Amino acid sequence: MNTAELLVPPQGWNWINQLADTGWVVTRTVVPPELSRALRVEAETLHSEAMLERAGIGRAGDHTIKSDIRRDKTRWLSRDEEVQARYLDVMEMVRLAVNEALYLGLFSYEAHFAVYEPGAFYKRHMDSFKGARNRVLSTVFYLNEDWDETDGGALAIFDREEAEEAVELVLPELGTLVIFLSEDIPHEVLPAMRDRYSIAGWFRVNDRGIAPSLQAVQATTPVNPDI
Repeated sequence: MNTAELLVPPQGWNWINQLADTGWVVTRTVVPPELSRALRVEAETLHSEAMLERAGIGRAGDHTIKSDIRRDKTRWLSRDEEVQARYLDVMEMVRLAVNEALYLGLFSYEAHFAVYEPGAFYKRHMDSFKGARNRVLSTVFYLNEDWDETDGGALAIFDREEAEEAVELVLPELGTLVIFLSEDIPHEVLPAMRDRYSIAGWFRVNDRGIAPSLQAVQATTPVNPDI
């Protein structure tokens, strides 16, 4: 069975309306359960084989490890891996549906696995500077089974920069996808009490030099991106 046969038709994706209204949305209807489970296995395997590396902040020459800001480990997705390619195909469907409904002009997508080991966190931040347009729409897809509130690791979403309280705390449960405007929605990963797996991704406008188009057969891996 191919990925297209597993997808919910875009016209059934009612979450796009909330994204337009609030700038963020939580949905469980986008990634098929079988693919979610396969991605979980892939993330756990990469972690067990020490294939994920400490993440930093800043791009290229400004890239640094800041343990007081973030403590996750990451590995970029590649179309050379079948399961990862299937996830990128789903995100291509998201790109097309969002562009058709909201005219955002999304052109390319990049994503990485992330693991937050016990005690790891990511302090409140936004994924792009206002007006920079290097990242337009962010996605976070969760890969954790049997997650409880006591396990920590929730994603705190704030509806504006000056907000002091989160409008929603999202548990990182398997199959949950969070989508939000990169320049407008502050967010924070609260400390995890056990290994917490996810895929973080970003849609960009036309900037082929930084991130490849999803329509390309091969994906190039960004070097020291601002994650």
